[in-house]
Amino acid sequence: MRVAIAGAGNVGRSIAQELIDNGHQVTLIERQPTMLRPERVPDAEWVLADACELTSLEEAELANRDVVVAATGDDKVNLVVSLLAKTEFAVPRVVARINRAENEWLFTEQWGVDVAVSKPRVMAALVEEAVTVGDLVRLMTFRQGEANLVEITLPTSAPYVGQPLRDVPLPRDAALVAILRGKRVLVPSPDDPIEAGDELIFVCTAEVEDGVRTVVLGPDSVERTRKAC
Repeated sequence: MRVAIAGAGNVGRSIAQELIDNGHQVTLIERQPTMLRPERVPDAEWVLADACELTSLEEAELANRDVVVAATGDDKVNLVVSLLAKTEFAVPRVVARINRAENEWLFTEQWGVDVAVSKPRVMAALVEEAVTVGDLVRLMTFRQGEANLVEITLPTSAPYVGQPLRDVPLPRDAALVAILRGKRVLVPSPDDPIEAGDELIFVCTAEVEDGVRTVVLGPDSVERTRKAC
């Protein structure tokens, strides 16, 4: 996979190194000469250019990339990069970093963003995930399909504890994709029973989140959540 990353700060370099370690080809685009440090990620291609300029993106051959990551520390720049990547170069997948929570509403497919990653939201979700048992925690939003990655840690009072997954009537547009049990990551199968303390990872649309919560945690869970808010 060929990936272009706009922004060669700590975040951009970390993403680049991770992708390279996984066997992908990465180009880092950076407009600040002082940030151009090829020795930090020697296996990446480095380009000194302004990713908000069309000619710079043409020189970086953005049209030949499978994915563009807008990873700068400026939300305005990330939006412009995303829009150009999608509308001018027809990049199949655009991932954008959100630095300020109040700008999250802008990062939609209208701006060319397929997946928006909000640092404040991710950090808040990690805090919630670490301390919350018996409620649904939204971890990430996939903008293109308006689906969310959510987590529920099962309390002992959950109605389907000890029963196989085939007996759990999940709503349409919801899928259980993983079970975290202790140090293990389980791929769910219909015969697997769920246990108290399991972390259940779902992909579902926002419209059915309450339905997932009701099925997995019981009919009183939605009302308890609303009162807590």
